[in-house]
Amino acid sequence: MNVKYKGSCLCGGVTFGVDGFNEQAANCHCTMCRKFHGASFGTLVGVSGLKWLSGKESLKHFTASNGTVRTFCNECGSSLGFRVKGASIEEIELAISTFDECIPVKINAQIYTNYKASWSQLQNDLPVFGEGK
Repeated sequence: MNVKYKGSCLCGGVTFGVDGFNEQAANCHCTMCRKFHGASFGTLVGVSGLKWLSGKESLKHFTASNGTVRTFCNECGSSLGFRVKGASIEEIELAISTFDECIPVKINAQIYTNYKASWSQLQNDLPVFGEGK
């Protein structure tokens, strides 16, 4: 098992590794991402070579009314990732904050800003998209 970057949930019960990352990653200000992450936005990134190293049986999934799926640890509640409607668990976009080390990901957009919290400030150095990108 050869993974370059490892991550985990808060309790450490769910661990995973990936070989690489998609080139695009965005801060998503949609209501669902804000609520799922308990923050002003969620930041997720697509990955390649995902391997669940432990705790896959502890993954819990919430399917929203629009068919998107949020995945979290059943034990500690850590927000782990997001899937578009119909995507398999192997196609999950992972929350970048769950990685245990520095990763070579650069945030390149702010999306769904039409739904941002009134108290949240956008970053001046990133492109802004009112809806998706």
